[in-house]
Amino acid sequence: MNPTKALSKQQALIDRYAQSPEKQRQLYRRTLVTVIFSQIFGGAGLAAGVTVGALLAQDMLGTDNFTGVPTALFTLGSAAAAFGIGRFSQKYGRRLGLGLGFVAGGLGAIGIVLAAVMGSAALLLVSLLVYGAGTASNLQARYAGTDLAEPRQRATAASMAMVFTTIGAVAGPNLVGVMGDVAVSMQIPRLAGPFVLAAAAYLLAGATLLLFLRPDPLLVAKAAALRHVPQAGTPPAAAQGSRRGVTIGAWVMILTQIVMVAIMTMTPVHMRHHSHGLAEVGLVIGFHIGAMYLPSLITGMLVDKIGRTAMAAASGVTLLLAGITAALAPADSMFMLIVALSLLGLGWNFGLISGTAMVVDATTTANRAKVQGSVDVLIALAGASGGILSGVVVAYSSYAALSYAGGLVALLLLPLLLGLRPKSIR
Repeated sequence: MNPTKALSKQQALIDRYAQSPEKQRQLYRRTLVTVIFSQIFGGAGLAAGVTVGALLAQDMLGTDNFTGVPTALFTLGSAAAAFGIGRFSQKYGRRLGLGLGFVAGGLGAIGIVLAAVMGSAALLLVSLLVYGAGTASNLQARYAGTDLAEPRQRATAASMAMVFTTIGAVAGPNLVGVMGDVAVSMQIPRLAGPFVLAAAAYLLAGATLLLFLRPDPLLVAKAAALRHVPQAGTPPAAAQGSRRGVTIGAWVMILTQIVMVAIMTMTPVHMRHHSHGLAEVGLVIGFHIGAMYLPSLITGMLVDKIGRTAMAAASGVTLLLAGITAALAPADSMFMLIVALSLLGLGWNFGLISGTAMVVDATTTANRAKVQGSVDVLIALAGASGGILSGVVVAYSSYAALSYAGGLVALLLLPLLLGLRPKSIR
């Protein structure tokens, strides 16, 4: 088909939806279904790096001092990708922005496998950066469900995308042993096995969005706003363009990301030092990632019902409890480690969904994707900082010291939220 005719046909489809609130509601439901399927695959891709990234670096670099580097690198890659995806999506829509981001993440995972086979640390570091694009897409997909959502449904819409990430995200760590065996049978280092799964998962997530996210929900929302047609998800006038709402929402997500990434990154290394096997590491991380995503639907409803501020404060308290539990947990107690990492995931979940809702409330279709991408850049950089510092802290102090420090950082959420008036966030 002629490219010009294809673009005209696509624009005509967008215009038809932009003129009809009923079609927008139908598209909102279809968008959630498409995003849900992409997130099932995306969750599996995300889990690989979280579970064995630090261990692979430990083997290839030969020291514990840099075990936080993989998390830092794919988080830095995620930051760069988030910036690009946000601006690309603002201009061309969620379908291309998110879909191509997942494809890039899949190519990065393939590069990590090749690096392990070749024993190339340089290729490993570059590939980890590219792999981060999948993480950025996985995180930003939560926004796609909010483009056409009613204001009272925004947190719930974001949580719908996240909750189905659980399927892949929990399956991924628990397939670490299986994928390790598959990798060995293919003459690939065992720890690279999960990245074979990540490559397939990210590529499938990208294909799902590129094929089925039509018409693009963000482009429809923008067209409806330009036509002054009442559109699902149009924010109240008082909330439009609120820089304060964006700032507070961003800080909530930044602080929760630092704490979560720092403790999560060093838990597999801590367990390995105390003779836990790869399957046990996968089990603990599986519970952690399950707690990050599985409660999302309930969290979204609570954020919409009782308010953004209350749930953000609950995030700080939960992360404090996670840090204390991780610090006090006996190294040989799988149960206590599971409790600590589950609380860590739950606290992150509260912070991400409440912060996401604050940002969506404070933006319009004219700037939403761009602002969301910029906020996710800061979140990713925060995660990178947490990943780098975590290895240094543990190398020169202890895992317990890192966990206590993380809990104290989480408490910064409370004074941040203390002066907020509820009506400015809700």
